[in-house]
Amino acid sequence: TKGHTTKGHTTKGHTTKGNNKKAKNKKEKTNKGHKEKEKRKITKDLISTILARETTMSNFIEWRNLKIVYKRYASMFFAFVISMNDNELICLSVMHRYVEVLDMHFGSVCELDIIYNLEKAHFVLDEFIMAGEVLETSKEEILKQLEWADTLSEEESIMLKVRQL
Repeated sequence: TKGHTTKGHTTKGHTTKGNNKKAKNKKEKTNKGHKEKEKRKITKDLISTILARETTMSNFIEWRNLKIVYKRYASMFFAFVISMNDNELICLSVMHRYVEVLDMHFGSVCELDIIYNLEKAHFVLDEFIMAGEVLETSKEEILKQLEWADTLSEEESIMLKVRQL
């Protein structure tokens, strides 16, 4: 691939979240199995912990034997929950790259883009990280895969319409 693949550097994320300033959860992807009630409580605790912090404070928080790595982009907060031994700076870098790819695809991504295209947001994240390992960091490669998936989806949609005729 063209970009720098950083296999070996892990960001074993337990949870990835995207929230707005009003603490509304806009995107969530959880790698660990939690019951729905427990997930809501964890999400509420996580969001309130992040929103309670001053803007001058670090973007890294130790929380429940885990680390939260978060960053605010416009009106959205993105947060990764990682293990204590994972590298926060690599995680922050992956998060930034993720937002850059979303920006390139949607043209200045906003929370509505994520709300209405949650599957695409998850797809992009899955192109970056699989099983806690950073797989691909090339924005161009990830955008190429996203375009391929969009084309495939359009073709599938056309085939379904043809079958209905």
